[in-house]
Amino acid sequence: MPIQIVRNDITKMKVDAIVNAANETLLGGGGVDGCIHRAAGPKLLAECRKLGGCPTGEAKATKGYDLPCKYVIHTVGPVWQGGGRGEKELLISCYARSLAVAEKLKCESVAFPLISAGVYGYPKDQALRIAMDTITEFLLHHDMTVYIVIFDKKAYQISSKLEADIRAYIDDRYVEAHRDSDELICARMRRANAAVMDSCVGSAAPCASRSLEDLVAKLDESFSQMLLRKIDERGMTDAQCYKKANIDRKLFSKIRNDRHYKPSKSTAIAFAIALELPLAEMKELLEKAGFALSHSNKADIIVEYFVSKGIYDIFTINEALFAFDQ
Repeated sequence: MPIQIVRNDITKMKVDAIVNAANETLLGGGGVDGCIHRAAGPKLLAECRKLGGCPTGEAKATKGYDLPCKYVIHTVGPVWQGGGRGEKELLISCYARSLAVAEKLKCESVAFPLISAGVYGYPKDQALRIAMDTITEFLLHHDMTVYIVIFDKKAYQISSKLEADIRAYIDDRYVEAHRDSDELICARMRRANAAVMDSCVGSAAPCASRSLEDLVAKLDESFSQMLLRKIDERGMTDAQCYKKANIDRKLFSKIRNDRHYKPSKSTAIAFAIALELPLAEMKELLEKAGFALSHSNKADIIVEYFVSKGIYDIFTINEALFAFDQ
């Protein structure tokens, strides 16, 4: 996936560049800044002394030294003062300028902390949304893998009202005793196959008399074929679709070039969300890949909740899945 949220120590991330939430002096400090300087060693501080500081909202790069990354991109986030002093614009600039520096350095992978959400006091939910929106916009036009590294699960929480609505939706539909929907599909397929065999046995022209080519020629539209058709029908480019779905370009290439490609369930759902398919069409696309949305699966019900509400923001859906440990 081009953008991923992970719980990790940013100084351990094996990427081309990590982003340091620095202060304007770039000479080290507390929190993430201090951890990065300690892990990189004294040579990082020596190089930072030559940079002459950095204004809020801007970014500058150094080598990574003892860190497992090639570069450290230092950016200075805004101090939260209630939201009325340009904090949002400055925080957006932090991510945009850091990504621009990473692109100039030809980085293929970058890891960000949640900038300004520590001692600078920026509300974590707002800081995360700004990070996701700014990075997503960048990735619509650039190929790069971006990680947001967080320690605190509270930084990735949905509103209490949304959580209550989803819980009510789940309670109305969740059936613990139901078998997994994929098993039900397999059972239906077995019954269908048995019915076909029964009809063949009783017919005047048994199945054995049909050529394999005739049977194969009658195969339904595949997942790949339906996906490409849906992309065309919605006037989207391939890149717009797979980036909106947060799917890697290489994976999409495999799907495009193999009409019989079988995606994972999460990949199929991601494409359905990116295409903003109504629930019936989403289920049809999933069936082409051999899956279904099941009311015995909480994750499926959460996805169904958002689609039924016409909400197709894949990151909002992922936030809800994360909040429900799905």
